[in-house]
Amino acid sequence: MTEQLLPRAFRLLLELEKGEKGMGDQNISYGLAKSDDITFTDWNGTIFGPTGTTFNGKICNVAIRCGPKYPIEPPQVRFTTKINMTCVNKASGVVDPTKLEILKSWKEENTIESILMGLRTEMSAPANKKLAQPEEKQTTVSYAHLRAHETLRYLVCRLLLEKK
Repeated sequence: MTEQLLPRAFRLLLELEKGEKGMGDQNISYGLAKSDDITFTDWNGTIFGPTGTTFNGKICNVAIRCGPKYPIEPPQVRFTTKINMTCVNKASGVVDPTKLEILKSWKEENTIESILMGLRTEMSAPANKKLAQPEEKQTTVSYAHLRAHETLRYLVCRLLLEKK
């Protein structure tokens, strides 16, 4: 293993731990696409559409591929849910890194979470928030991930209520 891979693997392991524990923004969730991916390459993300937009109530699924040079270079990002946004190719779902600010001005400190938050923010941008959205077709890929996210959210809420 090269010196570059050790920091990458450690960094992605920390991101995975944070994602699995639901320690960040509750409007997004993320984790490995396959639990046995020891290279930490392929990830799934979920974004709950922001209110006041045509994304409200929409659950958007994203595939993220962290290449061998992550976090020095940004990952490849692709919506697996049909979506209409100015930074997304309508046919492939690929996010154009030149049209999404966080990818365009990538910094090594950025994370998978910050990408998902950047996409959610972009949904509320004037150019996107009123765009008509395609009919939803849910994929079975994200159901387990979504259930885990909702279970975690429920448990956190219960703990907070019990403390009162």
